[in-house]
Amino acid sequence: MKKKIAIIGASHFQSPLILKAKEMGLETHTFAWACGDIGETQSDFFYPISIVEKEQIAEKCQEIGIDGICSIASDLANITVSYVANELGLTANSVETVAATTNKSIMRSILLENQDPSPKSITFSTKDSLDKLDSLTYPIIVKPSDRSGSRGITKLSDPNGLEDAIKQARNESFNGNVMVEEFAGGEEFSVEFISWQGNHYPLAITKKYTSGSPRFIETGHIIPASLDQSTRSRLFKTVASALTHLGVVNGASHSELKIDFNDEETISIIEIGSRMGGDCIGSDLVVQATGYDFLENVIKVALGEQPELPNLMEDGSAQPASHAACIRFIFDDQDLIALEQLRQDKELELVFESPIMPMNQTIVDSSTRYGYYIFKSDSADVLLPYLPH
Repeated sequence: MKKKIAIIGASHFQSPLILKAKEMGLETHTFAWACGDIGETQSDFFYPISIVEKEQIAEKCQEIGIDGICSIASDLANITVSYVANELGLTANSVETVAATTNKSIMRSILLENQDPSPKSITFSTKDSLDKLDSLTYPIIVKPSDRSGSRGITKLSDPNGLEDAIKQARNESFNGNVMVEEFAGGEEFSVEFISWQGNHYPLAITKKYTSGSPRFIETGHIIPASLDQSTRSRLFKTVASALTHLGVVNGASHSELKIDFNDEETISIIEIGSRMGGDCIGSDLVVQATGYDFLENVIKVALGEQPELPNLMEDGSAQPASHAACIRFIFDDQDLIALEQLRQDKELELVFESPIMPMNQTIVDSSTRYGYYIFKSDSADVLLPYLPH
């Protein structure tokens, strides 16, 4: 009899997870608000239940008799995954851990308490006055305490516009709280891990490209990041420590950090999610660059099966990537010109092109980008000219 896997969410970012589960011979049961998303028809069974209706989903999963539950690239879905898994005695992180990795206020408090490198931060609620923020040194970042995807983020170099930035972040927040924290300088990276029974196994480091101030919307990513082995090792050790302190035990994690190369390579943890990273990093770039099937092993963990454990170097670092893989997002005509140029380049492979949305709306966060394309090569040097500047 086929094992049954529940998948929370039906968007195009969940599509690779659904297809991988079916490839593994599993019976797929997908839950999401019915809106015509691709996963609604890809899954063996679809249930038009919003991903926030965790009690209703748990009841249905109990009735179905699922063997595991998972989701990727969504903090909101991760909350439901944890709740249902813990209600049904399945493998997942605890509800407390998922709360700590989806609520930036809780996360920052735990990181600071355990001396994990983290910017000075203040949680700002509707009851607070602006005087509460006087101890922070500008520039600062204002963002919702419980959202991802660059939603509601503003960088300020002085107090001008602070009230508007807080209002904007609060409008994007589910719980109404806003995080205001000192801006960490440096270049941005993300680190991908898979954890099994409390042990953490590093997979890859991604270099992130963004639109810059004020919203820092991701414009592209590349694996591997160009870092020396000493810096790679420090990043992996920093993240592994933070994962333990946050209570991460099983499954994927996606950690975002900055390294200030002008300040003794100071590392700052921006945030950590106890789920696979979005922007196709976990679902596509990791396997294209390293050969490690992240999706398959996340599903194995959800089923309570030991995942394939990656081979590590002597210092505990991930093995260097054997290939290089990129994603570039479409913001304007320059991104389309780069796409046309790389189509003609015989030294690389165009792996995937998404549909391109009408380019007539303002891009305000990652959900409003017009499209993307994924490409790879044996060498990162071949790919770098096609990344956004």
